Amino acid sequence: MGTSNGSSTTDFILLGFSDRPQLEHIISVVVFIFYIITLVGNTTIILVSYLDTQLHTPMYFFLSNLSFVDLCYTTSIIPQMLVNLWGPKKSITYGGCVLQFFFALDMGATECLLLAVMAYDRYAAVCQPLHYTVIMHPELCQKMVLIAWLGGFGSALTVCSLTVKLPRCGHREVDNFFCEVPALIKMACVYSKVIEVVVFALGVVILLVPLSLILISYGVITQAVMRIKSAARWQKILNTCGSNLTVVSLFYGTLIYMYLKPQTSTLQDEGKFLTLFYTIVTPSLNPLIYTLRNKDVKSAIKRILWI
Repeated sequence: MGTSNGSSTTDFILLGFSDRPQLEHIISVVVFIFYIITLVGNTTIILVSYLDTQLHTPMYFFLSNLSFVDLCYTTSIIPQMLVNLWGPKKSITYGGCVLQFFFALDMGATECLLLAVMAYDRYAAVCQPLHYTVIMHPELCQKMVLIAWLGGFGSALTVCSLTVKLPRCGHREVDNFFCEVPALIKMACVYSKVIEVVVFALGVVILLVPLSLILISYGVITQAVMRIKSAARWQKILNTCGSNLTVVSLFYGTLIYMYLKPQTSTLQDEGKFLTLFYTIVTPSLNPLIYTLRNKDVKSAIKRILWI
């Protein structure tokens, strides 16, 4: 079988942490634990938001979608990663690599847009409380979520279709633990200005624009909170908004550090551990952050368990 043109029938090798075999078993255990937490935590949020009628609000509708995105995101990466960490082979089929690349990018972009939608929801709840139910009516919420999903899908489809067409000249080694954009582009034996421009443009649209809207929303929220004299309402707002801000800081912080700084300034090992953080650690922390700091969710869980 010839590989000079990067035949689609050739498996790829996911190098992962193979240069540090002593860490592979430790990493595999840590990743497995975080994956279980992700599955249990996010599934719990989805079920509780669906079963408890008191949580049938825009906030929990968006939170359920975020949890579903996190489930899909981690599931597109971790099972294959664990197989490679536990077994002697580090390979992934061409089709599996393309699917992993597409779904990981799709879910990651969708999460960025959903976090912006959730920030707008908090702005409407805090700054326009009397008109909140009118502003955030079910039809608008559904449209905003649909736009987030379509935006993620369109971004992933665009980048994926351009990347898979790059000639690889027989290169099979992916210097990461899953098929991610930078690693696959580095495999190409030609320089593509088109992909560089597209990835940068989508990075601005998917990362910087939503982040700017989030910061503006919370800037306005902060001003509104400072004018509130009720300590109880102030504390409730801070708890709710604080959860979203914590998730935003963790997710966007690592993504921006990885994608919007010069690639040459990021050491490969550093890049792998940062990627490990925003693809595996952050999705497992989301349900913990929202449930531990949210009395509504904890009360709903208690009500359901008592039924």
